[in-house]
Amino acid sequence: MSIATEDCDVVIIGAGPAGSLAATLLMQQGVKVLMLEKGNFPRFVIGESLLPQSMVFMEKAGLLPRLAAAGFQFKNGADFADDRRFTSIDFSQKFSAGPATTYQVQRERFDQLLAEAARDAGADLRFGQEVTGVEMTDHGVRLSGANADGPFEISARFVVDASGYGRALPRLMDLDAPSDFPVRHALFTHIDDRLEGRNFDRNKILITVHPACKDIWFWLIPFPNGRASLGVVVPPAELAKYPGTNEEKLWKIISETRDLQALLEGAVAVRPVAEMSGYSTKVKQLAGPRFALLGNAGEFLDPVFSSGVTVAFKSADLLVDPLLRQLAGETVDWDADFSRPLKVGVDCFRIFVEAWYRGDLQEIIFNPPADDNPIKQMIVSILAGYAWDEKNPFVSQGRKYLDMVALQCA
Repeated sequence: MSIATEDCDVVIIGAGPAGSLAATLLMQQGVKVLMLEKGNFPRFVIGESLLPQSMVFMEKAGLLPRLAAAGFQFKNGADFADDRRFTSIDFSQKFSAGPATTYQVQRERFDQLLAEAARDAGADLRFGQEVTGVEMTDHGVRLSGANADGPFEISARFVVDASGYGRALPRLMDLDAPSDFPVRHALFTHIDDRLEGRNFDRNKILITVHPACKDIWFWLIPFPNGRASLGVVVPPAELAKYPGTNEEKLWKIISETRDLQALLEGAVAVRPVAEMSGYSTKVKQLAGPRFALLGNAGEFLDPVFSSGVTVAFKSADLLVDPLLRQLAGETVDWDADFSRPLKVGVDCFRIFVEAWYRGDLQEIIFNPPADDNPIKQMIVSILAGYAWDEKNPFVSQGRKYLDMVALQCA
């Protein structure tokens, strides 16, 4: 069987949010991009609640009109509850400059919207393309793979991995590193929520903490069509206590929360309950002279603060300038120009996630400073996605500052 071969400047593996945004931004700078997506769109993906910081990158790529026309659910904050306490956070009360609202999105529609925008910008987008091999060469990279027509080989000057949980390059280049986050399980589905007329703000995600176990928490993400994304995150030892199918486990755990169970009375699942476990990832290296990892292909922490798409977009944005300079013949320090700047926000989110599961951040959220207190405004900024704003002490001073605030709110 013959092997199809071709050459190009930049190959992007994956057409999710990171890959599509990177392709659009690069095409706007005159870089020809080939996108190789293993699956076919539309396809179901979890992670439907965006953060306002994401709007900065959507605006930069000229995509806000498409997003507004899509009819996604408006989002202006987050609610937190645990059967004893309730806190509502409005993103407009943030410390950092920038958008204060965003959307809750069905990812199959959202991802397709972004992929179509990349294609409309001129990217060569191909579905059903599985990359099975990678070889670094003196002048770039050689990829091998297969599609419906047979095997292929592509030589490129640079390869970008935006394959999400597929993690193409970490697998093929032995870049995976052990995650320092404990293994957790997520059970999730979409529901016909039956929430009309009930005390529920569809403009916010609802995060509910299990009343007896702070390590168990639920998300409820409303969509505009009377449906919602529903899920629970559970440590393995706790999940093992529940017999039955994934659906039986999910609804049994929900039944242990008074308020969430009452809110969801009459709700009907419209998708099979799926499970994802061990989703936290880490890599030895985020980028090098011929490659870069974007979004979940690099590091993923935890879904609790909906940071996944924001990190994906930030990594795509950070990619553009050093890649343009490298393609122009400059020598780029990928650690200084890409990896370290990206890690500023990832590490900030990491500190917040760790504090959430320790219980410190839960206490801060449920016993917040006054609305006009700058400390609350700084926390709201992180929850809104502004984890790269180094004017914010929670970014620049990390855990030291968070621990100090936690002592005051305990």
